[in-house]
Amino acid sequence: MKQWFHSERTFSVRIFILALLIRLIPVMLSFDLGIGLDDMFQYDMLARSIEAGNGYRWYAQDDLYLAQQYIDFDMSDVDYDPRGVLTSFRPPLYPAFLALVYSIFGTGAKRFFIARIVQTFVSASLVPLIFVISKSIFPANTKSSKVTAWIVALYPMLVIYPLSLATENLFFLLILTSVWVLLIAERKRRWYWFALAGILLGMTALTRSVALAFAGLVIVWAWLILKEFKYALIILITIGVVIVPWMLRNTLLHHKLTGIESALGYDLYVGYHPDSTGTFQYGISLDLIPYLDDGLRDEIGQSKAFEYIKSNPGRIPYLMIRRLGYFWGLERRALTYFYSNNFFGYISEIPLILISVLLLIPFVIVSLSATFGIAVIRWNQINILIVILVLGYLIPHIFILGEDRFHLTLVPFLAIPAAYIWGGGRLLMKERWQTSSGKIAIVLAIFLTVLLIANWTFELYRDRHMISLLFGPDGNKTFFPY
Repeated sequence: MKQWFHSERTFSVRIFILALLIRLIPVMLSFDLGIGLDDMFQYDMLARSIEAGNGYRWYAQDDLYLAQQYIDFDMSDVDYDPRGVLTSFRPPLYPAFLALVYSIFGTGAKRFFIARIVQTFVSASLVPLIFVISKSIFPANTKSSKVTAWIVALYPMLVIYPLSLATENLFFLLILTSVWVLLIAERKRRWYWFALAGILLGMTALTRSVALAFAGLVIVWAWLILKEFKYALIILITIGVVIVPWMLRNTLLHHKLTGIESALGYDLYVGYHPDSTGTFQYGISLDLIPYLDDGLRDEIGQSKAFEYIKSNPGRIPYLMIRRLGYFWGLERRALTYFYSNNFFGYISEIPLILISVLLLIPFVIVSLSATFGIAVIRWNQINILIVILVLGYLIPHIFILGEDRFHLTLVPFLAIPAAYIWGGGRLLMKERWQTSSGKIAIVLAIFLTVLLIANWTFELYRDRHMISLLFGPDGNKTFFPY
């Protein structure tokens, strides 16, 4: 037993170090890289405001002057303070994380580089975490769990994601840690593990409020699947302890009941606009940006969104399908935006094709493999938790907005069944096919595979003109919006 533990721990340490070194490469090569999206600009503003002791504010005077070169802000409903405008538009935990980094290392010109260095450590920690989670699901299959860790260590988009100042860098870690603690709680059935899980789920929601759907399903899981009502209640209470103070702060700020963030109206407006296809679209997104009053923006956005829905409710199924397509789409959007806006200069056609293949193919392989891995897994209380995660995370995006980057949260969990099927392959499929439920599961996996391939084919055909321009002689200066 001691030798086994030592072997597992040694692997975790080594794979963490390797993942860290791999993630440091793109960061070191991007020493002078700035920030290229509004989201990053906003998180940086919020973090600097917190670090300076000015509270949760954005668009301080210097930042406002900079932004006004591109956006004509409506200042009529805002009592403007030179320190910035108090806001509730973004959840607070990721800006607080950046503020902590800034408070230690400063807010000078190199703060983006330093933040990215810190984020490589956060990202690398996903690897040993998913190894431990996989071991909890398949305790007798160490090889499969190691393969899972290797997938997450080498997955290209996870390798380069620390370059972005985005919530996902913290969100990925909190989701995995929450699931890990829940697996421990399921096994040990001690109240403090469920309390810790609730605290982590609350922190996850304070990073991205979409996690509340998963948190709600976890409470149902503890109550109905584990048959532990008191532990479900503990999870509910501890989640509330974490998120309610921030909700109260936002409610007092806007003088009306407000959640973790006030971005729902904005997201619904973009998602249900008559010209929307169900994903983020730059032109539509600009309509509500000029409002610096978050409450007013949220109110107008929700009102217009419900107006669009009532005028054409038949579009809702169409938009849901389109959002599913975007959610499970190829990981093209980031590459398209940053390359077309000349962040990296010109890249000739062959190297650009190779880079594109390197970024796109891993998701194709992992997701297709995962569909068959899921089909051959024997279900229990632990596996059901992973299904709950997928459903709880996916469903809100189906009704609001879908983007390919959103599925990155699920990639480590998809790697578990993908690695499992690689380890057993034909034998596992053959055994599962012997049962009637196994036949249904495998047929469903084939159906899902066909849907995924069809979705990717449609995506490439739909965007063929954009792709053609991107790979052309001036592809780095096509300036496609995000």
